[in-house]
Amino acid sequence: MKIIIAGDGEVGVHLAKSLSELDYDITVVDPHDELLKRLESETDLLTIVGDATSPTVLRDAGVADCDLFLAVLHHESVNLMSCLLAKKLKAKKTVARITNAELLAPRNREMMREMGVDEMVCPERIAAKEITNLLANSVATEFFDFSDGLLTMYVIRLEDGSPVVGHAVKDLAQTYRDLQVKVVALLRGGETIIPHGDTVFHAGDLAYIIGHAGQVDNINRVAGKKAFSIRRVMMAGGGRIGRYAAQNLQDSMHVTLIEEDRARAEELSASLSDTLVINGDATNIELLKEEGLERADAFISVTNSSETNVLTCLHAKRLGVRRTIALVENTGFITISQDIGIDTIINKKLITASYIARFIVKGDAVSSKWLSGTNAEVLELKVGKWSPATRKPIGQLDMPVGATIGGITRGRETMLPSRELQLKQGDRVVVFTMPKVMATVARLFD
Repeated sequence: MKIIIAGDGEVGVHLAKSLSELDYDITVVDPHDELLKRLESETDLLTIVGDATSPTVLRDAGVADCDLFLAVLHHESVNLMSCLLAKKLKAKKTVARITNAELLAPRNREMMREMGVDEMVCPERIAAKEITNLLANSVATEFFDFSDGLLTMYVIRLEDGSPVVGHAVKDLAQTYRDLQVKVVALLRGGETIIPHGDTVFHAGDLAYIIGHAGQVDNINRVAGKKAFSIRRVMMAGGGRIGRYAAQNLQDSMHVTLIEEDRARAEELSASLSDTLVINGDATNIELLKEEGLERADAFISVTNSSETNVLTCLHAKRLGVRRTIALVENTGFITISQDIGIDTIINKKLITASYIARFIVKGDAVSSKWLSGTNAEVLELKVGKWSPATRKPIGQLDMPVGATIGGITRGRETMLPSRELQLKQGDRVVVFTMPKVMATVARLFD
């Protein structure tokens, strides 16, 4: 597969690095010469300095032979124009990063496809949806549904005193007979571990757990967590993510939104009828206290400054707020931010990579999730008619090192993997995989 990534900074470079371990022909087009030199020194990718809206640059990048063209620049109009040109120049599939969620409406989406933009991703809209889902589950640091909600991935931090700390993974089934889950990974000290039966849980581990939706109470019990209701939310930052999140939450929760720009605050106040909008500086802790921070169940910081988001979340945590979510754009800060106590990190680069991952694997990827704090991916793959995975039980499959099956759905039935289970055409398989073996995993189920 030949992939061209058109970017203008960190998003394109991060995506290129994330995909560099895959066995694909990847070319990066970016106007920043120094950035591309650094990328070339760290990877074997081909880079071209230039404007992605230039037909000459696109031809030089080999767009006529391109299977997938990704436009992830900061400017929506440039991404759309790049995709239109790429399609006219015979690119097979185009994906544009957008900021205007209106384009995602079915009628507008179809119009864009007719023009040449096959798919669109709005990271801000997806981030707001993730925030909404996370507040519906007060314990998990990450929470993602597969197979229309039949299977769910929970990410939970194991604290001192958790019943499973000091015990091996294989002990779960014996000690908790009603627990029907698969622990697919542990994140420990920045290292991603795919556990086996003898792997012992440590305090501080982030446990990646897959099970059907009804298992959430059992998972909380095993992890030593107690769910609580979130009714009062304070949010810092009234940009696109803050606005979309407030729209999603205001009908079911009491939402207070802090926005520093006065004109923006007035606009938000007019459009968000059930959200209290305050014009003020989110770094002013006294202001946050006056507006009820200590009474909030959750604090969300999604300003344009990662540093502000981390610091305000830490202040909220120290004041007793039980749930904190921070937007952190520097991927290098994610693990540190998690380690110092912030419950959940939102990152637009990872969101964009997650959406695009389903188009870069050979198999039929239904959905995907690139995980915060680790470079691993969770893919939902549909088992094809001629898939090698249908010819022998799971225990005899040639699963590559660095990948593990987390769960299977067959129609409306959910199943955990076992050595004897035989997969069938049409099954949906949720797989935790490291990037270097992602393509191999996809071929196994294709």
